[in-house]
Amino acid sequence: MKILIFGGTTEGRLLAQALSQRGLPATVSVATPLGAQELSGLPGITPLVGRKTAQEMAELLKSFDRCVDATHPYAVEASRNIRTACQAAEVPLRRLLRAESSHETGHWVESPEEAARWLRERSGNVLLAIGAKGIGAFQDLDRERLYPRVLPVVESILACQQAGIPTRNIIALHGPFSRDLNRAMLEQYHIRYLVTKDGGRAGGFEEKAAAAREAGAELVVIGRPTETGCTLEEILSWLTQD
Repeated sequence: MKILIFGGTTEGRLLAQALSQRGLPATVSVATPLGAQELSGLPGITPLVGRKTAQEMAELLKSFDRCVDATHPYAVEASRNIRTACQAAEVPLRRLLRAESSHETGHWVESPEEAARWLRERSGNVLLAIGAKGIGAFQDLDRERLYPRVLPVVESILACQQAGIPTRNIIALHGPFSRDLNRAMLEQYHIRYLVTKDGGRAGGFEEKAAAAREAGAELVVIGRPTETGCTLEEILSWLTQD
């Protein structure tokens, strides 16, 4: 059986590791070279780098028997394209879910744009821990108060620059971030609001929430889109069926 995983996330990496340990080969499609690096050294796992349209996905899927969508919980467009491609290629699909956090603390919003509107009425520095794609929603705020934390790759830095973020405010680091490191950043940059997604345990949400509480910063949480899918164990059972 030929397996295609759309990954680039913690869940996708864990699934690839589990398949490798079982001697089951798989191809993992990731958007960036960084995603491919995190799969290096896994026997039987072949990274495929580059973002793809739904049409390109459908063409790729013609060579596979089963597909797993292990993209980020907030990658709504990517998941929609994967569903469309699997239907076109008539390849069975399963969605691998990430567990949500159990926290209800902070101010919850539905989008980066809503978070930006809420922050417009409030003063104080803002740590944006939401990834580079959402930075543009905050460009109408005073850029001097914005501190985006993004991956240390050219694409992320360019997104910050296009949003007018001062270079000295860009925190380009690769996680995971401990509670202590999160707290140190909040204190170093005098952060009043920490904007984050509900990335669950895999996305370090617990550490962010604890650090914000200890540093006296308020969480602004962009809620997760509603979706259905399977656990890692359920996906593995499906992929190992005869």
